[in-house]
Order: sequence, then C-alpha cells, then structure tokens
Amino acid sequence: MNEYTRYLTVAICLVQSYMYLKFMLMSGGEAGYGNINPNFLNADSTGLYFGWQIVAVLVMTCGTVFLMWLGEQIDEYGIGNGISLLIMAGILAQMPIALLELVGNMKTELTGLSRGQIGIETLVLLVVLFVGVVFGVVFITLGQRKIPTQSAKFTRGRRVYGGTRQYLPLRINQAGVMPIIFASSLLMIPGMLMGGLASYVGSESMLFKPLNYIGLTLNDQASYIFNLLYVTLIFFFCYFWTAITFNPKEMSDNLRDSGTFIPGYRPGKRTTDYLEKVMVRITYVGAAFLSIVAIVPTIVYGSLGVPYSIAGFYGGTGLLIAVSVAFDLVQKIDSHLVMRNYRGLLEGAGGGVAPVV
Repeated sequence: MNEYTRYLTVAICLVQSYMYLKFMLMSGGEAGYGNINPNFLNADSTGLYFGWQIVAVLVMTCGTVFLMWLGEQIDEYGIGNGISLLIMAGILAQMPIALLELVGNMKTELTGLSRGQIGIETLVLLVVLFVGVVFGVVFITLGQRKIPTQSAKFTRGRRVYGGTRQYLPLRINQAGVMPIIFASSLLMIPGMLMGGLASYVGSESMLFKPLNYIGLTLNDQASYIFNLLYVTLIFFFCYFWTAITFNPKEMSDNLRDSGTFIPGYRPGKRTTDYLEKVMVRITYVGAAFLSIVAIVPTIVYGSLGVPYSIAGFYGGTGLLIAVSVAFDLVQKIDSHLVMRNYRGLLEGAGGGVAPVV
C-alpha cells in the first residue's frame, strides 16, 4: 500500500505541477510573469518553449518526492508524523511575514474599526479573536462525549470480579480537518471549469456572461453563495467521513463480547441505535464548529479589511492542522518521556484530560 501511495503521489504531482505552471502563465500578465524568465515565454521557439515547462514540472515533482522521503525518515527515526510536521512548519513559517505585514499597515491611532484601516481597536480585536478561535479549536479537537459503561460481575472461586464503571470516549470532531480539505478542493473544480468554458466559448458568445458569472462567484470566497456551498459541503463530508470511520454495530458487538454494557440499554440492537444517535448529534456539533472555523478568515477579511495573509491564521485548514499536529507531537513526546521514567510534559496540566461534553 505504501508503494502504491508513492506512485500515486508522483502521478498527482506531475498533474498538479503542470496545472500550477499554466496558472502562473495565465495570471502573470505582461509584467514578466512573476518568477518566469520572459525569454522562455516566446512560443516561436517550440523546443525551448516546451522544454523549460517540462523541466519546471520535473523540478516541482522531484521537490515533492524529496519532501515525501524526508517525512518518511522523520516517521522512522523521529517523533510524530513527518509529513504533518512539515506541513505545520510550512504554515507557521508564514506567521512572521504576516506579522510584519500587519505591523507595516497598522496605524498607532484610533480608527473606529474602519474597514481597510488597522488601528489600535482593530489590533485588540484581532488579538482577542485569535485567542478565542485557538481556544475553540483546542476545545473541539480534544473534546469527547464520554458514554458511561459498566462491566458485568462474575464470580471466580470466592472472589467477585467486574462490575467496574468505565467510559467509552467518542470524539466530537471525528473527521478532523478532512471535511474542510474535501470541501475546499471540490469547490475549486466548478469555478475552474466554468472559467475555462467561458474563455473557450469567447466573450462574444451568449453563454460567456452566465458562465463567467458562475465562475467568478464560485471563485469569490467573500460571496454568500460560496460560503453557503462551503458550509453545506463541510456538513456533508463530516457525516460522510464519520459514517465510514465509525461503525456502531461493531462497537456494540465488542462491548457485548467483553461483557460490558451501557446502563439502560440492552446489548445488541438497542446499544447500536443509541451509539448511532449519539454520534449523529455530536457530529452535528463538530460540523457546525468546523463551518464556523472555515468562514472566520473570510469574515475577518471582508468586515475588517485585513489582508488575507493575516486573516488566514484565524481559521481554516492551516489553524486546524497546526493545532492537531502540535497536540499529537506533545502527546508522543510525553509518552516517550513517561516510558523512560522521566517526568512527562503533561504532568501538572490536568494530565492531558480532554474536555467532556
């Protein structure tokens, strides 16, 4: 499976790097096309024109394969998930640049929360909002719904065993960051297709205006239609991912086989129905929270006029990945320390107990 995954990664990298290169050519305008040397943009020399594109695609693909190998080395010789650590490092590396941009655009005076002007009130509001969003992400990431269970008593000789009360933890955010990734990726496809069709049919055609309008709407993250579709897809993928990963019947059978039951519910179908009902309800809470986190950057960007490079740290995929990977890394380091009889990192901080909902 790992070998097939590597082959698939190389194939996806070849396609995505070519699409990214074409995007740079289409959106670069006539100002040197950004990082592309203007000497390579002459289509008269066909060999040179297509040769540098092949080299560019291979360079991006080789760089991604090197990162994949580096992540596997971290998995084998380091602590934590290597690819996730590299992604988190890439996300956090953008924070100093965003802070410098924020300081450069800030005014040391009261602006009354005017849109497009970052004053003292806006800065205080951004700090409070950032702390609140991070607190909410941590709470939902570690949040669990603990269902009380009790094991049956049995007698062996003169001693009675069992009868202890335990808990069955169910994560509120069972799907993690995957619904946001799937929803954002899926929303990019219709906008790209409509924009491509609009440019293909020509600006003189009757179909150009509706296709162009749909393409611009689906690419505009500040539009209500985009956010509504975004939230709808996040809810759908939350329930879809939970239905794939969570099997209430299998969990009910495991409880019954181990002599454990949920008080007030018979082992078997009633326990399965109860677990499914609880999972549906807490998945709704997790999906609602993911939807809020996903559109917070858009709200900050649209209402306060803050640059999107700064607003992106107030939610979305980046913040969820950074928090999830950070907690996973801390827990793995703590387990290594405790295994070697050292004092753990989580001692004195509640023992890493997750909040209960």
